[in-house]
Amino acid sequence: MSETGREAVRRRRLLWAGVLAVVGLALLLVGLIVASGTLAWVEVVLAIVLLVASYALQRVARRETLYRRDGG
Repeated sequence: MSETGREAVRRRRLLWAGVLAVVGLALLLVGLIVASGTLAWVEVVLAIVLLVASYALQRVARRETLYRRDGG
């Protein structure tokens, strides 16, 4: 894969990680402040899953950049 292709994939992964983090934080706030009952717990659990997925995507993107093989 070319260098610009790798950078595009890394950028796309980091963008999706950011989107997941923002959605996760919004769900967490709604679940903790506004919602009540079972729906609140479902939202909080879903928010935690999204935040963990965001963290995992960031790790993959950074690890790929850190440990990539040189073309030479």
